[in-house]
Amino acid sequence: QVVTSSRSVWLSVCCEANASSLVLVLASAMGNCTAACEGAPGAMPLDSLNNIVMLTDSYKVTHHLQYPPGTTKIYSYFESRGGAYQDVCFFGLQYFLKKYMVGQVVTPAKIKQAEEYFKIHFSHPVWGYNEQLFNRGAWEYIVSKHGGRLPVTVKAVPEGTVVPYKNVLFTLENTDDNCFWLTNYLETLLVQIWYPTTVCTQSREQKKIIVKYLKETGCSNVISGGGHLFKLHDFGFRGVSSVESAAIGGAGHLVNFMGTDTMAAMVCCKEYYGEPAAGFSIPASEHSTMTSWGREKEVDAMRNMLQQYPQGLVACVSDSYDIYKACSDYWGGELKSLIENRNGTLVVRPDSGELPKIVLDVLDRLAAKFGTTKTSTGHKLLPPCIRVIQGDGIDINSLDMILKSMKDAGWAADNLAFGSGGALLQKLHRDTQKCAFKCSYARIGGQNVDVVKDPITDPGKKSKKGRLTLEKNGSTWTTVVEGRGNPGNDQLVEVFRDGVLLVDDSFAKIRARADEKEEPVTKVQKTVGITGDVFNNIVMLTDSYKVTHHL
Repeated sequence: QVVTSSRSVWLSVCCEANASSLVLVLASAMGNCTAACEGAPGAMPLDSLNNIVMLTDSYKVTHHLQYPPGTTKIYSYFESRGGAYQDVCFFGLQYFLKKYMVGQVVTPAKIKQAEEYFKIHFSHPVWGYNEQLFNRGAWEYIVSKHGGRLPVTVKAVPEGTVVPYKNVLFTLENTDDNCFWLTNYLETLLVQIWYPTTVCTQSREQKKIIVKYLKETGCSNVISGGGHLFKLHDFGFRGVSSVESAAIGGAGHLVNFMGTDTMAAMVCCKEYYGEPAAGFSIPASEHSTMTSWGREKEVDAMRNMLQQYPQGLVACVSDSYDIYKACSDYWGGELKSLIENRNGTLVVRPDSGELPKIVLDVLDRLAAKFGTTKTSTGHKLLPPCIRVIQGDGIDINSLDMILKSMKDAGWAADNLAFGSGGALLQKLHRDTQKCAFKCSYARIGGQNVDVVKDPITDPGKKSKKGRLTLEKNGSTWTTVVEGRGNPGNDQLVEVFRDGVLLVDDSFAKIRARADEKEEPVTKVQKTVGITGDVFNNIVMLTDSYKVTHHL
């Protein structure tokens, strides 16, 4: 019997039962569970995807029965155990705390909703449901004793800080002896910080590459003027798995750059980090706005772009039919004087072709029509009225390859900007930086116990032992284990305790830290998180450039 508050659903199952039929019955019952929770008169529907009781791996629901008797403390930590990039730029914790953990996040309604899911989820057609699996009483204790606020503390390195991998980035432990089980229950949610941290880390590495080639090709003035911050534009909104991914991943990119078409990232930076204008965009065409004119009128579509936006930056995709004709006959021919006399810069976008050849071909074609000057290093530079953006096939490896090929062919890096989509926000995973969360200390029966994982089949997965401090001596970072560290030199800062946010950093401070500047944390005491879905505004759920396409 699977029980919901609205009705009972009887499952009569024998060994020969059809498995797909059982799935359908369970799915129907699950729908009734949700409906029952949402059906109270006058009640707002519960957000099933923001119920802290269910934001965990299913098996963790059962773990309260598995710790040693007498356990009162579980202390765990998060780190990058290695990975593609040695320097890790930590980012995203503040979002997760504000979104999911600050304030009263446990309620009787959420406990009820979770239990109804678990009763179905853990039911077995032969053995039924074990009432001990879900720790309902412990969650009710959090409501009665703590007002629904989570009795845990989080200490973390300030966001934006660049720390070598294999160092602790944050720690989590319970503050109520009765809630020792809660620490690793929250692992599932908080380990998702791997994603914005990895995007931020990889984006920062691409920034290093861009700055390197700007310097090597005589374009240091671009860096001093801040132009390098617009050399890698986020095209990734459509290439990610969700709006939330676009928001937090896109925000991670904006720690390092200021160009984006991912509106969700703008919302994230404003609502969760207090930055009203984290990124910028420009009018730009897509293939639909060009090809709808037809092949014969492609030059008219291009002219329309220049006339609709008579000043400033404007980008135009130019490979709808023949990129070489577009560069030589249209941009460099019929429309050349319009471009040269316009108060701004046209950015030509090839969107197909072999890399890096297509970039060099486009530069050569435009140079033949518009001419070039030389930088201090003797590299060719197109006039300010025209530039190129490559947005097809860009990841950290192709970006480096293209810039090297340009340098070798005598081209200055400032001629080109990049757009990156799926590779920027999606072509990575938790093992890119080998992110992990492990218990390192416990208190059991009144005794301190240093905990370690040390598999003989993979020494790289050996965990750290005991209570940890993250200490810095000059430019050297060290994680001190087994409680032997100096608390006065610990770079981990308490950012959350018992439902209260203790640090609320601005995006500007996080950016400064990513540039390896010292910035103190902003201490606060916030007891209310951000409620509602700030991303669910259809007017903004688009790439920025589409806002301009009606013209």
